[in-house]
Amino acid sequence: MTINLTKKEALSLPPSTGVYFFKKYDEILYVGKAISIKSRILSHLENAKLDPKEALIVQNSNQLEYILTDSEFKALLLESTLIQKYQPKYNARWKDNKSYLYIKITVKEDFPKVFTIRRENDKKSLYFGPFPSKHDAEKILSTARKLFPFCRQTKITGRPCFYSKIGLCKPCPNEISKIEDTIRKSELKKLYRFNIKQLIRILRGNVELVLKDSYKLLRRLSLEQKFEEALLLRNHIQRFEQLINQTQFSSDIAKSYNRSSESVNKLKDTLKVYFGSLQSLQRIECYDVSNLLQKDATASMVVFTDGMPDNSQYRRFKIKSLTIKSDFEMLGEIFYRRFNQNWPIPDLIIVDGGTPQVLTVKKVLYTLRVHQSIPLIGIAKHPDRLVIDSPDRLVIIRPSFNNLGFNLVRALRDEAHRFARKYHLLLRHKYLML
Repeated sequence: MTINLTKKEALSLPPSTGVYFFKKYDEILYVGKAISIKSRILSHLENAKLDPKEALIVQNSNQLEYILTDSEFKALLLESTLIQKYQPKYNARWKDNKSYLYIKITVKEDFPKVFTIRRENDKKSLYFGPFPSKHDAEKILSTARKLFPFCRQTKITGRPCFYSKIGLCKPCPNEISKIEDTIRKSELKKLYRFNIKQLIRILRGNVELVLKDSYKLLRRLSLEQKFEEALLLRNHIQRFEQLINQTQFSSDIAKSYNRSSESVNKLKDTLKVYFGSLQSLQRIECYDVSNLLQKDATASMVVFTDGMPDNSQYRRFKIKSLTIKSDFEMLGEIFYRRFNQNWPIPDLIIVDGGTPQVLTVKKVLYTLRVHQSIPLIGIAKHPDRLVIDSPDRLVIIRPSFNNLGFNLVRALRDEAHRFARKYHLLLRHKYLML
């Protein structure tokens, strides 16, 4: 998306995560990232009144272009890719110290290590970047390390490192080096190199391959009854999927970090089999309940517009009824309250839960006389699957993990859970402070 660089135009920008470019006609002068594009650009315009460096960017630009991303993590990666591709002159002036940072992976070693370095090329290692600051490079590595642990020590000492104890270097090369069982040693070495391989793919944006290979290895470990390793890998996969919300990358920069339109179309294709009259999925609402033993029970309604989070439309509910005994009754209350409001009607309702939750909401929608007009589905867990309230019967399907439409539903579920949980914890904190 491109707009003219004025405060009036900036006020219309989305409060979403992404990457933006200050441009002079076709020349890109500066690339930046933001959790909220709108807030960041308004900040640039205000700071330009006082800061000479900011003023240079604003005064020499006549257009602003932006790309929305599905997460802050993707914004970090995309910013690095675009800086490397376009080498904007104002990014070059603002880099910390004397040169950009790169992520270096010593792939020629038995146990490749991962470092952040300034300009260097030893002709033996892989390099990713540049990154505009050490903070950005380290944030990417710290996030990826929680999913696929790796070593950052320069030498193998034979003693387990500190990070092995907290799961960030596992299996640890120092521990592997002491193992005398050659078969076990070889297995752990392969697992470590697998982690490095996945890190490289993440940095290259090949997320689809990461998921595909991870699930393939998980099945093999389970068949071989290597349950400890399988459990560790399963946890890595779950964290990774949660991070990226299942949105895949591609070789096209503009599409690789935000495939919302494609995700909406894929979900529409999936659901039209069951809802023949479905025409649009512009507004999708997802609901979740959060409580602990029915204390300080809360619920959330999150909204995705055109496949992207629409924070301004989020709503939260504190359960009011004192006689409610279950999550199902709580769902009933919030749907009665929701449809008593003059809010836009959704094109699809998603509820966090399986058959019981879908049947509960179906009954309420029937009472409210909106059941036939709004498609309803649930998303159950362990494993994730869709419960579809088709006109004839409930249908349970489990699309593939590479299905962008399915992954859009999972992203909505995760966001609804986060939002409900946040409000629940806020109320509990207030109660404890009394």
